[in-house]
Amino acid sequence: MSKIERLPEVMQKGPDRGGNAFADALSAHDPGSLVGYFGYGSLVNRATLLSQAVAVFPARLKGWGRTWRPRPDMGPTPGVMLPEGLTPSLLTAHRSEGASIDGVLVIDLAENLPGVDAREFRYHRRDIALEDLIFGENPAAAPGLDPAIRLHVYEARTEHPETLGPSPILRSYLDAVMQGFYREFGEDGLHRFVAETGAFHMPIHEDRDRPLYPRAVPLSPGEAELFDLALGRRTPPVGN
Repeated sequence: MSKIERLPEVMQKGPDRGGNAFADALSAHDPGSLVGYFGYGSLVNRATLLSQAVAVFPARLKGWGRTWRPRPDMGPTPGVMLPEGLTPSLLTAHRSEGASIDGVLVIDLAENLPGVDAREFRYHRRDIALEDLIFGENPAAAPGLDPAIRLHVYEARTEHPETLGPSPILRSYLDAVMQGFYREFGEDGLHRFVAETGAFHMPIHEDRDRPLYPRAVPLSPGEAELFDLALGRRTPPVGN
């Protein structure tokens, strides 16, 4: 296994988050009734999922990178009220030869996919293949995944112009993302998320006390402190 494909130890332990229970859940469904989507941002946090997933596997997606970018100008998010002039950045994956990113493969009922598409309406749903994913050196890390299950990742739309003006990162959104990475991959995985995400120099809109993100999550005092420290490792833009 090449250096880029070698997973941290915490990812190689996969079964401790489901193991046989996941295998049993998968076997209870026809593969045609299931769908998988790779989460690399808020979808990494299981508390933000729209439905009860059939299974969730920590994984690494090859050939894709992750970055912050101003959101495409597609109007307001349905049901979300933002202060006038605030257009937060979003996370997106993008094809990048030689790159790879941490995340989770969510196995869900195919009937729930339209709801995920609606949540990710600023993104295109792209096809990926099982061989694009690394589940660790332990084969049991992803038990029973049938090749017939269609797999996807969401990539931000580029056919729309970017929203003009400042594009800060919502702290409430970032907290949900960082909590997901911390709980799936540990402290090393949290720092890896910061290091492997491009354009992390954008300013942060402090809304932790009054969250604007509709799927905001509560943090423990220890998590809040850890996340603040992790942000100190952000790489400044070139030239600064």
